[in-house]
Amino acid sequence: MEILSSYNLIIEISIIIIVSFLFNILSKKTNVPAVLMLIVFGVGLQYLLNYFNAQNINFLPILEILGIVGLIMIVLEAALELELKREKLIPILKSLLIALIGLIGSAWAAALILYNFIPEMSMHSAWLYATPLSILSSAIIIPSVLDLKAAKKEFHIYESTFSDILGIMMFYFLVGKLNPAEDGGIIGFTGNLILTVVISLVASYAIILVFQKLKSQVKLFLLIAVLLLLYAVGKQMHLSSLIIILIFGLVIANMKLFFVGKLKKHLHFEKAHHIYHELHTITAETAFVVRTFFFVVFGITIVVSSLFNVDVAIISSLIIASIYAIRFVILRVFIGKDILPQLFIAPRGLITVLLFYAIPLEAQVESFEPGILLFVIIGTSLIMTGAMIYDKKRSSKAIKIANGKTIGSVKWKAPSTD
Repeated sequence: MEILSSYNLIIEISIIIIVSFLFNILSKKTNVPAVLMLIVFGVGLQYLLNYFNAQNINFLPILEILGIVGLIMIVLEAALELELKREKLIPILKSLLIALIGLIGSAWAAALILYNFIPEMSMHSAWLYATPLSILSSAIIIPSVLDLKAAKKEFHIYESTFSDILGIMMFYFLVGKLNPAEDGGIIGFTGNLILTVVISLVASYAIILVFQKLKSQVKLFLLIAVLLLLYAVGKQMHLSSLIIILIFGLVIANMKLFFVGKLKKHLHFEKAHHIYHELHTITAETAFVVRTFFFVVFGITIVVSSLFNVDVAIISSLIIASIYAIRFVILRVFIGKDILPQLFIAPRGLITVLLFYAIPLEAQVESFEPGILLFVIIGTSLIMTGAMIYDKKRSSKAIKIANGKTIGSVKWKAPSTD
């Protein structure tokens, strides 16, 4: 049977999307991340492909494209959720600082572990391998924290989004160090960042002003195509392209804040807000589909046997332990004692995989086991799952106790005999 024929592909793609939707429903009831289910589903498909002798398909180019598009959609989706208000300035800055310190601290600890345990690993390569392992996965976190209290949910959305962006910038900064001719150092990196922000703001204003005037009903995918084009061109120019996506999302989500003075006269708020509303919907839908196929394809490509390697288990366990030890210290300093379940919501995912495959050939180490990547992703996701289940039980118990006290405090009144 030709499993990759046209009609079979349509059937397979449809089944994967339906299964992913069911996983999302199951995830909300069990707190097990849908991402984990998709990876396991992908592993099952791997064995199915082997059964039909279709294991020689090269999925890596597909994985890379899905990863890039998924990354853009996830960051845009997160940016569209962020409201910039004066009262939220402190939470935003605090989340930014926690994300930055957590990223650098976790990367430093992971780099030391990899450098000392893996032969032929230079310190620079260790940092390159450690950086993806230190980035929080907004693809897993954002859908998982929707039922938390508003302040905690907001913190995780901010922190994971900042971690994504800062982690990618840090990774490509380290990549630039491999080529001294192209490396501009801290000054060059700062200049690149400022240039990216300026281009992002100009592009964001231009896109909103132009698209609000378009009368065509078919313009949202045109808008997404423009954003993808800006991202790809920015990458070719060695800019921090993800910032372009982030700033556009922030501008269109907070138009009243950005369109002031003379610019306010050029904004048709109702038309622009309609674009924002529809973009929000289509971004969430697209992110769901891309995320689905990314993790399924990742599951198809992984080598399951590497999980049972003793060295992989030791190295991965040390990295996971360092992640939560550093996170504990940071959260206690910046947040205080109320750090549950935030402490354990630190999964690795899409960007970890995407950047791992982006490590340049000259920095790759043959003795590095990709199983470490899988072990850390699964380990941190399971720990988050346990924490979320515990937090839900704790919240339910607190509600029952509160209700019991309320009932107990109401005085009994004899029924009227009238």
